Amino acid sequence: MSSAGWAALFVVYIVWGSTYLGIGIVIETFPPLLSGAIRFFAAAVLLAIVLMIRSGPGVLRVSPRGLGSATLVGLLLLAGGNGMVSVAEQHISTGMAALLVSSVPLWLVVFRRLSGDRPPLATVAGVVTGFTGVALLSLLSDGGAGSAVGITVILLAALSWSVGSFLSSRLPMPGNSFVASVYEMAAGGLALLVLSATKGESFDLSQISMRSWLALAYLITFGSLIAFTSYVWLLGNAPISLVGTYAYVNPAVAVGLGALVLSEPVTWPTLLGGAVIIAGVGLVVSTERRTKIPVAVTPEPVAVK
Repeated sequence: MSSAGWAALFVVYIVWGSTYLGIGIVIETFPPLLSGAIRFFAAAVLLAIVLMIRSGPGVLRVSPRGLGSATLVGLLLLAGGNGMVSVAEQHISTGMAALLVSSVPLWLVVFRRLSGDRPPLATVAGVVTGFTGVALLSLLSDGGAGSAVGITVILLAALSWSVGSFLSSRLPMPGNSFVASVYEMAAGGLALLVLSATKGESFDLSQISMRSWLALAYLITFGSLIAFTSYVWLLGNAPISLVGTYAYVNPAVAVGLGALVLSEPVTWPTLLGGAVIIAGVGLVVSTERRTKIPVAVTPEPVAVK
């Protein structure tokens, strides 16, 4: 692979792994749902402007079916997936959130099986291993970093992201993936805004720290634009087996950054459960590579985190 390819892969490894830390810093002083709404609306507008500059306003024209599909996928991925990650990180560490979200490829195999597909035995073994790790991480965590509420919400987030990822390959999506992302982010942002208002979230601008503003800007530009662009480029220029390795690199990055920046404790249940999850995901990804069936592996590939 070229040097540009390795650079793009490095961006996906580090930036997507760091988004959990970014979310954790944003919600220190920002309401979680409202911050997600601002983030995705801003990213949608920026991406739409870039597309129109490059290809003209007509690039955003899509069929009603395509718009409906992108809207549904955006609701599942961004409102249900990323929105619940922000809520969950009020109760659990950023590292634990990343490790539990890494179960997404396991859910995708389950959905494939329910739809009539017959995954290889090694893939099934990877799913069983991965969910064993999820159980260990959930049951052995203490009441501090791993509250029951946070774990429940983050697992629902992973499930919502998995459903969105599964449907995105079966619905009539817009042909241009970047255009699809504009509508996905707009739909997710609107849904999060409604949920924020329903929940009664409010904030005082004077109470928002510069640290949280900078983290939000980082999530918009790096997490939702630069890393996604790198990922899309990699899909067309690098082996899918190599691109898929970010599924088990991101959690390690997230755990390390959480410990380094936020002083989050790295306990033995976290290490044990996380290692088992990553082993299961690694088995699934490597098996799918050999059978040449691509797997969407975390909350960022189809849309933007």
